[in-house]
Amino acid sequence: MADYEALKARVDELAARAWDVTAIEARVKKMVKGGIPKKKRDPKEMLTNKEQILDRVQRQGEEYNFIAHNCPKGTALAVMEEFGLGNMEIITALSPFPGFGGTGWMCGGVTGGLIALGLYFGSDDVLDDEATGATILAARQFMPRFEEEVGSVLCPSIQENVIFGRYMDPAASPENMEAFAKAQGFEKCSLVPGIGARLAAEIIIESFA
Repeated sequence: MADYEALKARVDELAARAWDVTAIEARVKKMVKGGIPKKKRDPKEMLTNKEQILDRVQRQGEEYNFIAHNCPKGTALAVMEEFGLGNMEIITALSPFPGFGGTGWMCGGVTGGLIALGLYFGSDDVLDDEATGATILAARQFMPRFEEEVGSVLCPSIQENVIFGRYMDPAASPENMEAFAKAQGFEKCSLVPGIGARLAAEIIIESFA
């Protein structure tokens, strides 16, 4: 069950954080220019250093959301960078996914996490049913973990119960977006991409065991 008090305390920490914008932008620009570096994963090393990796992925999920103003981009990019997955075109394709197209439906921490899991467990072969099945199994692990951690997979519920005390619906109008920004929405909502990235990375690392 979600620990709302702990989550709200974390939201307050994010609102007060001194974000190193220059360093975060430099990392993102490097990937935009040169792509996401491919990595050779050492399962034993990743299992040994699991908590360190998860802490790093969570932090980067928060940072990339803050700098991109886009929760699914932040979530997916943190995992993709850590494991050397995909390319920046995938991040471009996630542009309309905050709040599931701004509709107030699925949280971007969920959609970004699922994209990352699909990249890791999936296959370039569209006829590879086994790989498709593996992605579904990973998703079936991810979804309940996310809901247990945050209390919901839906944007309005998360904003109301964890982040703001109400649903701000930032995509509804320029005025709503302005109010969202003034309420430090990009800082506070970074909580969820961090959690989504961490949970997706955790499922990937667990697959090494």
